[in-house]
Amino acid sequence: MSMQVGGGGEEMCDINTTPLIDVMLVLLVTLIITLPVMTHAVKLDMPQKNDQPPPPVQPEVIDLEIDFDGTVVWNGTPIPNMDTLESYFHTDAAKDPQPEIHLRPDRRAKYDVVARVLAAAQRNRMKKIGFVNVSEFSE
Repeated sequence: MSMQVGGGGEEMCDINTTPLIDVMLVLLVTLIITLPVMTHAVKLDMPQKNDQPPPPVQPEVIDLEIDFDGTVVWNGTPIPNMDTLESYFHTDAAKDPQPEIHLRPDRRAKYDVVARVLAAAQRNRMKKIGFVNVSEFSE
């Protein structure tokens, strides 16, 4: 094993190809990564400038009041029994858009009556139920 140390008077005239190979490999990897992205196209149907959005549809509001004696009032009309109330819920649940129920229990109403009304609404798939005038309950 011999090694030549020092200048023997000859100069190296060969091109160093290592950086060239590194650059070519980076370009090849970049090309391989970007090709699948460029070939997949997603078609989007963009809205036209002259298209107007549809007007918002306001849902019907059902005012449901529960008095202190357990009387349930549907939009100002007293309901005689829970079966009638369930039939009202059943017919209104099929409407599109579904009506909103604004529940106004009296502060002296029994919890049992309010719970039965809410359970009847849930059984008939009423989705938009809200308590109205809750500030009246805080003291």
